[in-house]
Amino acid sequence: MSNIFAFYKPKGITSNDAVQRVKRLIGVRGAKIGHAGTLDPLAQGVLVIAVGREATKTINDVVKKEKEYIAEITLGSESSTDDAEGEKTEIKFVKKPEIGDIKKILPEFIGKIKQTPPIYSAIKVSGKEAYKYARKGQPVEMQPREVEVKNIEILDYAWPILKIKVLTGPGTYIRSLARDIGKKLGTGGYLSFLERTRVGDFKKEDSIFIEDLPDFLKSIEL
Repeated sequence: MSNIFAFYKPKGITSNDAVQRVKRLIGVRGAKIGHAGTLDPLAQGVLVIAVGREATKTINDVVKKEKEYIAEITLGSESSTDDAEGEKTEIKFVKKPEIGDIKKILPEFIGKIKQTPPIYSAIKVSGKEAYKYARKGQPVEMQPREVEVKNIEILDYAWPILKIKVLTGPGTYIRSLARDIGKKLGTGGYLSFLERTRVGDFKKEDSIFIEDLPDFLKSIEL
């Protein structure tokens, strides 16, 4: 369906910013436009967008499928947000992990695992998004939940940067994965780069980039 498409969200804008840009370019008052599978502002990559009432009804089914990411984890520090945006704390550790040490612990993060979402996330706690508590310095307790990580592949490692490819089911936080890998290695770690390269059948190579968006949207019928 051309009314459901992959937009390549650049770093620095929110997923909602992307939707608002599509709305302005469509220029039809009351047009129903939505997205599924939110990407943080510091992340880039495939964001699935639906245009039109029928398309927005089915978009959630589209993104329940597996997702693929390229992630970089910076070891040796922790972040208050579990990514590059937060306040960093250096961690004292015994030794820098070797590639063999990393390969040894990664299987623990593959399969159906319990994962605690970041406190700076949109998950609702007592009816309000968790990040709203966190930004006010209010305590918020995130409950672990079951997610599925289907595969983790090491692409490169040169201390302190670990680059991995991750294949997940829905609802998995790569920020949490980065944090937990760092903890398991004893060095701490946070997500310093994230690119989503696929959502179900929607791939990076088939995505509409921001400069091509105006021409592409001319072909969509409401």
